Amino acid sequence: MEIFLDSVDLNEIKELKEFIDGITTNPSLIAKSGHKDKYEDLVREICSIIKGPVSVEVVANNHADMVKEGLKLAKIADNVVVKLPLTYEGLISCKKLWTEHKIPVNITLCFSPGQALLAAKAGACFISPFVGRLDDISYDGLSLIEDICTIYSNYGFDTKVLVASVRSPAHVIEAARLVLIHYCASKST
Repeated sequence: MEIFLDSVDLNEIKELKEFIDGITTNPSLIAKSGHKDKYEDLVREICSIIKGPVSVEVVANNHADMVKEGLKLAKIADNVVVKLPLTYEGLISCKKLWTEHKIPVNITLCFSPGQALLAAKAGACFISPFVGRLDDISYDGLSLIEDICTIYSNYGFDTKVLVASVRSPAHVIEAARLVLIHYCASKST
């Protein structure tokens, strides 16, 4: 099991670096941090602290711009993983970034096993299903994780499952019981 911290707080990242295997970021975290204008510098610094994968999300919403932005982000550091939304545009961008450029991709905003299957077929290195958000609307988020792991195992996909939107320690324990699981948390989880 690997633990990824969902943060752009450099002090928090430095404090927890011995316990985490990677970082996830998103445009909202960047905007709230006050580093929006120095986004690339912030990502570069995070990548120098954490040697594992650092997921950095594009803000573009069409294929051409997602690929262009993904290529730019990947140049920041060798451990950057381009984060794309689970949309048609995101999936075709994932396919292009991975097959033509060997840039690892984290597909985010996954809410169903079918979506996870499409992401794996597109070459995603990571899939980020939102467990807590599903639980919030009375769906069983961890059941989704189990379904994804079963599908990936059955068909030999190498895509890693990064459990996102974790709301409690119980999510972590239950996710740890499943195969292929990676966990994404904020410091408060």
